[in-house]
Amino acid sequence: MDNKAMYSLTYGLFVLTVKGDGIRAEDNGCIINTAAQVTSDPNRISICVNKNDFTHDLLVEDKKFNISIIDEDAGFDLFQRFGYRSGRDGNKFEGFAGKYERSANGLIYVTEGTNAYISGVVEQMIDLGTHTMFIAQVTDLDRLDSTPSATYAYYLEHIKPKPEKPAVAAGKKTKTVWRCRICGYIYEGEELPADFVCPICKHGAADFEKIEVEA
Repeated sequence: MDNKAMYSLTYGLFVLTVKGDGIRAEDNGCIINTAAQVTSDPNRISICVNKNDFTHDLLVEDKKFNISIIDEDAGFDLFQRFGYRSGRDGNKFEGFAGKYERSANGLIYVTEGTNAYISGVVEQMIDLGTHTMFIAQVTDLDRLDSTPSATYAYYLEHIKPKPEKPAVAAGKKTKTVWRCRICGYIYEGEELPADFVCPICKHGAADFEKIEVEA
């Protein structure tokens, strides 16, 4: 079985934004790659969010969200801001002035590196183990520009900096490690557990590559 076959599926990329009520009354957001329209009348979408994300907890509590659709003009800094650190540790919108606005539901949507936003209210939650699927009624939406949406493949090829292969000097002892293709996190060990989840970007074992580094 070749798990890399999963790379042939196409994914978009989105900034999911919410605002806490009881847990923490402030704006927060994270990167997700699973959002899709499931019905057109009434207009409903589904999104999946990792349970480890602080954004997940706030969404379960408040039930309202925006998703900003990331386009091909987005910079890597957008992913660093919303994908590589937790909102539990600080305000993700600090130093981000002028790059977002608020929609009619009072929540933030991102205006830089995005081509549209969709507002939703959660109607149903489905437990998927590591993730929760949220089925939501669309309450508002708007296009921001006509730049093509960025796919996950486009992000890996054109936006994310490519990590350099670590140089190993001749005659040096080496050891096996596993590097996350998404954020560069290193897991040390000959074998990577099949259920391993990157503690930084929350991607699974399929997004790790085996490399040799100096021991």
